[in-house]
Amino acid sequence: MHIFKRIILIVVVLLVVLATTVFMLENQQPVTLVFFGWSAPQLSQAVPVVLALLLGLLIGPLFAWLVSLRKKRTRSI
Repeated sequence: MHIFKRIILIVVVLLVVLATTVFMLENQQPVTLVFFGWSAPQLSQAVPVVLALLLGLLIGPLFAWLVSLRKKRTRSI
């Protein structure tokens, strides 16, 4: 069962990498982001989107871990 879960995880990760690669190749138009008056250099349209995806992939598990930690604390009290 452990090997099956690992294989499923590898397949899912490969699908996400493939989808991200295809997305980046299809969205090569240059864009400039302006955020509170700060202007970023022109980048491929896919770069900010992929950066947001990666940031979400980092922040999501962090928040889930914090919530589970808080639930464990309330149970132990």
